[in-house]
Amino acid sequence: MTTELDSLPGVGAPAARGLSAAGYSSLKDLADADRAELSRLHGVGPKALRIIEEALKEHGLALR
Repeated sequence: MTTELDSLPGVGAPAARGLSAAGYSSLKDLADADRAELSRLHGVGPKALRIIEEALKEHGLALR
């Protein structure tokens, strides 16, 4: 699973840039990441988190 974050429908460019700047480039990188920490990243709001969590769930993964 190497889904690039900027290819997830609904995840905007600001969120993708914020995640990338923090070292996250794929869903695999986000597996077991801290939800509160991600929410503090620039551009990562409730909508982006919901989309990421749904995509992770499809692969049997989740945020902390």
